[in-house]
Amino acid sequence: QLQLVESGGGLVQPGGSLRLSCAASGFTLDYYAIGWFRQAPGKEREGVSCISTNDGGTYYADFAKGRFTISSDNAKNTVYLQMNSLKPEDTAVYYCAADCTVTTVQHIQLVDYWGQGTQVTVSS
Repeated sequence: QLQLVESGGGLVQPGGSLRLSCAASGFTLDYYAIGWFRQAPGKEREGVSCISTNDGGTYYADFAKGRFTISSDNAKNTVYLQMNSLKPEDTAVYYCAADCTVTTVQHIQLVDYWGQGTQVTVSS
């Protein structure tokens, strides 16, 4: 059974950092491109960043460029999202997803699998 389990969320002050982890089971990372979406209260779910371990390709939403870094550890079957210089507007539930591509971030109904989400709160 394919499963995505997120961890690493929490409360952080503006300007701080967090690293989210997404542990995949039931498949290997070379089968699906994995990535992150987020959903803030009252807003639609939006794509954050994706990574394809097959070719190393990555995608970042404009708001993530220069602050967030996505990476993968194939031995651990885990994808990470390092988030630096966090802002209050980054507050959201962050979801791990497969398949995460340039197409699915525009059409999230095409995402095949979702994790349960992890809360990130940026506040002083």
